[in-house]
Amino acid sequence: MIRFLATDLDGTLLDGDRNLPAETFPLIAALYERGILFAPASGRQYANLKKLFAPVADKVIFICENGALVKYKEKTLRLVPIPDKLLKGVLDEIRSIPYLYPLLCGEHSAYIEDAAEPFRSISFEAYTNCVQVENLDTVVGKEEICKIAVYDMIDAAENCIKILPPRLTGLRTTLSGREWCDVSVPGADKGEAIRFLQGAFGFKKEECAAFGDHMNDYEMLAACGKAYVPENAYPPLKQLIGNAIPANTEGGVIAKMKEILSGKEL
Repeated sequence: MIRFLATDLDGTLLDGDRNLPAETFPLIAALYERGILFAPASGRQYANLKKLFAPVADKVIFICENGALVKYKEKTLRLVPIPDKLLKGVLDEIRSIPYLYPLLCGEHSAYIEDAAEPFRSISFEAYTNCVQVENLDTVVGKEEICKIAVYDMIDAAENCIKILPPRLTGLRTTLSGREWCDVSVPGADKGEAIRFLQGAFGFKKEECAAFGDHMNDYEMLAACGKAYVPENAYPPLKQLIGNAIPANTEGGVIAKMKEILSGKEL
């Protein structure tokens, strides 16, 4: 029996217009009543996720910042920050590469220093709490930084992910979308967040299901007994997981959640 269900949002649960399907909130409430906990697992910040899921926020475990931050009923259950002593060097490396723009993701707010478009507009759209500062170095030490999101003006799969990892040894750099890479410490991923929750709530691996469409979802999918990717998923991830459901534009996740709720998915 499934007791825990986690899903990525963009490209997975959200529809083609990046909106939650209409059935999402009643379905989450029904799962909760059945004893099945639901978790949006996203690279988004807590403030954004809480706003998006406001009607059912008290029934949801929030896996934020790609697993670096886990919140439940307003409490921080898990926080895996990048040490302050590393941040300045990481920022300098990112700044030294043309067409890359860093965004610091703090526990409470996100920060940018560059006004280049479309980076600035996309940042303020994606992060509910976002502040533009003159220099990101001034943010270091003010609050714990969960991750650094890196916007790539070219193509993250062809540029950022090939250039940045060798320069950031000891840190984890992963693709999180067509235009984004995320930098965090090892262990600050969705899979480790899932394993933490399995320990904290007593979920067995086979009692957990997960949905994701990109490489930052791989560890999460591997940590769950049931793992699904939508047809529109990043091809290398589809090849690794193989268990495809209809695309996000066709409501594949919602349909599978209904099966889980009905007990048809064993």
